[in-house]
Amino acid sequence: MPDEKAGPSGTLLAFDFGHRRIGVAVGQTLTGSANALAVVAVTGKPDWQAIYAIINEWKPVALLVGLPLAADGGETEMSRDARRFGRQLEGRFGIPVMLEDERLTSFSAEERFVKARERGAMRRKEAALKDAMAAQIILENWLHSRADSGVPPEL
Repeated sequence: MPDEKAGPSGTLLAFDFGHRRIGVAVGQTLTGSANALAVVAVTGKPDWQAIYAIINEWKPVALLVGLPLAADGGETEMSRDARRFGRQLEGRFGIPVMLEDERLTSFSAEERFVKARERGAMRRKEAALKDAMAAQIILENWLHSRADSGVPPEL
């Protein structure tokens, strides 16, 4: 029987929530890998049909939502909105949702994007993919913390 404290095993989807776009990444607990997947538009509310299509395609065992806390670890308007988005995901799809501190992931995603552009791997018009890269970093951080400790971070 799997150790429940070790967290879910299988496919995970991570979301970098924003008021204009939501970055999505997919990862595997078995391999510890994560990849940027998609960017979902937000026009007043998330594009739930697009999110449903992604969830239906990947059939994740759990969802991870980045939590944009303030530098001091306190709540922000965006972190409250991300928590609400996480509750909506869990309510709509019945899949467990975990939260991951995402401080500095946007900065890291910007760095990765700039390096990819320098290598010619991305063009300026693909800038929206930074949100998917941020989701990838959120998921990588969760996977690495799980691998290091054997237990998911406190949620």
